Amino acid sequence: MRLLVLGGTGFVGGATVAEGLRRGWSVTVFNRGLHGTTPPGVHRLRGDRTAPDGLAALAGGEWDLVVDTWDGAPRVAGAAAAALVDRVARYAYVSSGSVYAEPVRPGSDEDAPTVAAAPDAEEADYARNKAGAERAVRAVFGDRSLLARAGLILGPGEDIGRLPWWLTRIARGGDVLAPGPADLPFQLVDARDLAGFLLDSTATGPVNVVSRSGHATMGELLDACVAVTGSDARLRWTDPQEILAAGVEPWNDLPIWIPLGHEYRWLLERDVTRAYAAGLTCRPVAETVADTWAWLRAVGTVPPRAGRPQRAPVGLDPAREAALLAARNAPTA
Repeated sequence: MRLLVLGGTGFVGGATVAEGLRRGWSVTVFNRGLHGTTPPGVHRLRGDRTAPDGLAALAGGEWDLVVDTWDGAPRVAGAAAAALVDRVARYAYVSSGSVYAEPVRPGSDEDAPTVAAAPDAEEADYARNKAGAERAVRAVFGDRSLLARAGLILGPGEDIGRLPWWLTRIARGGDVLAPGPADLPFQLVDARDLAGFLLDSTATGPVNVVSRSGHATMGELLDACVAVTGSDARLRWTDPQEILAAGVEPWNDLPIWIPLGHEYRWLLERDVTRAYAAGLTCRPVAETVADTWAWLRAVGTVPPRAGRPQRAPVGLDPAREAALLAARNAPTA
């Protein structure tokens, strides 16, 4: 198989390249050559897809599959699709659950409304960029396109820092503010499992690519972090209402966690019938945690996002966590 990855040096793109090589495929990446490296055996084409004639390096090539992780202006995704329509059999676009128009009912499937976005639009916010790019790719490739609406993506190489924050915090030890309840389920997809789905699936159109609800819980995640770090951390499970009342923001201050009833709970609670029917498999969360810890120890720090501005750091400030733990443990009158 001949695989083309547009990008290929970031989190999901890098996992896709690695999976293609593992299978013995012929792997080509197309990017500006400004960020990251590629493994031996990968053919690297240079070009800036945002520039006039920036796709020239793709001329003359033919591939069985292209994987595109673009999250900028939808018109740029459309231009790449148009340039490749006669030379690629299938187009897999890595989209996001963020494309759904709020309010979103937890458990919704792919037929839920998406945000308004034009396929020829300039860059906007993340949700409209992804939604517009979906439409751009679909307009060109039709039923030869997969729109993989990924959920929470974790695993080695993560460039947001959600799981790395928990691992680093728990490795420091001591009392850890653990957002309850411990049995709170959440959905995730390991970047390596997402990559396997992109390369294997013959599904078309939008697919929510994330694990089933209950595949992991906050307790399983944090217990795995304690185990792999060998830490003496003590998880202090705290009622979600206490945490919210203190002004703590789910997802940002306490990464991955969104309590039941929260307006953004749907981000961790979507219907995945199509994905599993199309062959998605998800490894145990403990494996994702262990491999992420091994990777983080090897690289030392979370890498910058490929080709994009850095986001604000995730995670609770240590002083604020200490104050919350003190209030939690204070005797009542």
